[in-house]
Amino acid sequence: MLLVILLLSLGAQGRRGRGRSRPKSRMQIGLPITGKYRDQDSDQYYNNSDGAKILLASHFDYEYMLGHKIVFVCVAKGTPRPHITWFKDSIELYAHSNLHVHEWKIKPDKVKSKLEIDPAAQMDAGLYECTADNKYSVDRRSFKTDFSIAFD
Repeated sequence: MLLVILLLSLGAQGRRGRGRSRPKSRMQIGLPITGKYRDQDSDQYYNNSDGAKILLASHFDYEYMLGHKIVFVCVAKGTPRPHITWFKDSIELYAHSNLHVHEWKIKPDKVKSKLEIDPAAQMDAGLYECTADNKYSVDRRSFKTDFSIAFD
């Protein structure tokens, strides 16, 4: 009997330790804004058929090599044509010497945007987000990046 109690208590302690090994993220990553809303105005805004919708986006998790190029793509559709904005760690990105944003108006209701970072450094690791918006809705996609080191 004592052996059974001892084994049960050891099993409970082992389970408790594993639960704390990884902190849970409270941030919503990579999910579009969708669903039913409590008030009718919000529901019509976010679920409008002319609203901005991201049709194509880069992969969610991206590992890059230091010194190489990072490329993210976002294609959105809506009427009027959506505007795409890029963010890193919730801060809007603007072009500088290593970061370039290209945009193509594909059709009257479609736009493509590409974010390029070249060469990539350690500080470029983080959470990137493309946001497409027009007067009817907002849609977003997130991309998590981390670097790897190449050994020759």
